[in-house]
Amino acid sequence: MKAVRFSRFGGPEVLELVDLPDPQPGPGEVRIAVRAAGVNASDWKKRQGQMDPELPQTLGYEAAGVVDVLGEGVADVALGDRVFGFAGDGAAQAELAVLSFYAPIPRTLDFPGAAALPAAIETATRALDQLGVASGGTLLVSGASGAIGSAAVQFAVARGARVIGTASAANHAYLRSLGAEPVTYGEGLVERVRGLAPEGVDLALDVAGSGVLPDLVELAGRPERVVTIADFEGARKYGVVFSRGDSGRALHVLDEIGGLIESGRFTPPVVRTYPLAEVAEAQRAGEDGRVRGKIVLVAGSGA
Repeated sequence: MKAVRFSRFGGPEVLELVDLPDPQPGPGEVRIAVRAAGVNASDWKKRQGQMDPELPQTLGYEAAGVVDVLGEGVADVALGDRVFGFAGDGAAQAELAVLSFYAPIPRTLDFPGAAALPAAIETATRALDQLGVASGGTLLVSGASGAIGSAAVQFAVARGARVIGTASAANHAYLRSLGAEPVTYGEGLVERVRGLAPEGVDLALDVAGSGVLPDLVELAGRPERVVTIADFEGARKYGVVFSRGDSGRALHVLDEIGGLIESGRFTPPVVRTYPLAEVAEAQRAGEDGRVRGKIVLVAGSGA
């Protein structure tokens, strides 16, 4: 099968489409013929050598496609079913991928739309679960207009929370459409938020990692009321929880997202697609911030 791989660290030009052995699913896993695979910031961080030191490396932790091999004990899906989920081996940007955690694709989504969801919705849900976001409270989301931030906004609104979200002025109308009250990020944030919530907020989530944690702690009152998914050093410095997948993943959202979409309580992100062979250009676009929404690689028919 063809798969994305790099054998040296560097810019997008180090990415190659190479022939690798077809993967085989283990117990409880399924193999899919990949139709679409998500692209995330961790991809170019890995490519730059910021994460794993080993070489060579494959890429891709989320994908959608058609089941073509069942692992031992799998009885909840059948050959030919459309599924989406997580590839535990980090090799989803390929023609074939093994999904360790999966769910049926919501009927209203195509493959690219489904591949855009797993990482964003799991990360957002995990952070909200750690914060204990529930009905009646006020949540501040810093960096609310991206894939993870917009998911967090919608999930919090669905739980009955009041949500205030930071974004550039150009994205304020978008946040309002999701049910959030927008404020502009940057200097003076505390005063702007207090203009909407004079007593501060109950909880705060940092998605952007832009050095905003002191402001969030001030607005929420205590560091244990703040979670960040993007500022590891800041979390240690200010006593804030850093949310990471190895602390318990919110995989239940894979099964729940279809109902939220069909009921109109969740709008999937805008998707920009690139062919699998154009992974270098896809990463350039993501790294440069040229694409609003989610970047997805398409393989096969991609439909």
